[in-house]
Amino acid sequence: MSRINVAIAGVGNCASSLVQGVEYYRDAKSEETIPGLMHVDFGGYHISDINFVAAFDVNKNKVGKDLGEAIYTEPNCTARFAEVPYLDVEVQKGPVMDGIGRYIRGAVPVDRRQKPVDVASALEEAGADVLINFLPVGSKRATRYYAEAAIKAGCGFVNCIPEFIASDPLWEGRFREAGLPVAGDDIKSQVGATILHRTLVQLLKDRGVKLERTYQLNIGGNTDFQNMLQESRLKSKRISKTEAVTSVVDYEVPTRIGPSDYVPFLKDNKQAFIHIEGRKFGDIPLTIDLRLSVEDSPNSAGVAVDAIRATKLAMDRGISGVLKEVSAYFFKHPPEQMPDTVAKELVEEFIRRTSAKARIAPVLEVPELE
Repeated sequence: MSRINVAIAGVGNCASSLVQGVEYYRDAKSEETIPGLMHVDFGGYHISDINFVAAFDVNKNKVGKDLGEAIYTEPNCTARFAEVPYLDVEVQKGPVMDGIGRYIRGAVPVDRRQKPVDVASALEEAGADVLINFLPVGSKRATRYYAEAAIKAGCGFVNCIPEFIASDPLWEGRFREAGLPVAGDDIKSQVGATILHRTLVQLLKDRGVKLERTYQLNIGGNTDFQNMLQESRLKSKRISKTEAVTSVVDYEVPTRIGPSDYVPFLKDNKQAFIHIEGRKFGDIPLTIDLRLSVEDSPNSAGVAVDAIRATKLAMDRGISGVLKEVSAYFFKHPPEQMPDTVAKELVEEFIRRTSAKARIAPVLEVPELE
């Protein structure tokens, strides 16, 4: 299999964990079960086949640096679990647009005199196969700019934030017409608040419990939580997280889900509090209270490595438009919600189907000589 040339929009904590993860698992053996990886081999692609070729950010302290250095630059604060060497990938200045919210302006210095690059041209020049979007929550215009650039440059698009691209029929249609795959929207964590909340709700539903009300409160100390203090940037985020949970049941349940506060000393540690009330046999009340503590950004990177490889696998097979099964399993707001067990099996079938085809060489018809 060839390498997967990946470009990154937004060199924050999630990008840092992704880049570190590729280095950390570079020598993982495909035949072994490796802690932390859902798939060592994804349809013939090893995690080490991910090759970073371009990166874009607006922070003047990151722009111009090598990606391997920029991922450790403040305000990034996620765990440092791998030493990334020089990657020969310079972080380029992207357009600011609506990417910087009111509460992170002080944390993200921008050189307004420096002109942004033309991202589509930069992607083409770098030979990027897949563009992954890690922009801050609420970057509506900027996300659409990068999606447009991916189409112009012939890249697959992995949308990790809650701006609706894969789940928007108009954008999905544009990628399909361009012959390019798109996966999204709003990446699930490997083991995060949303996937855990969904699993609990599914369990209660399967066991005959009637849900009465539920909430999920999240706090953290990275710039993602600092940015989300601005409620006006959270509309799609609340929709994404809420639908990911409420889609499991087929009746109305009073629900409140979403970011709750910014606690600087937590840094990249996320604290989630899940509360569920229901009624079981005999109409007897049942209450679940749960607290989850996780390092936030590696949690998403554990899923991003599979979403990238799935997108490249789709490109290899000429599959365009939204990757429904991939989006349903790896993202909170896919175009079609599915139970996670169903989506997982469909992803495994996607891998078997596409990788099996990839091993079959095309048969050339040779005309008979007269």
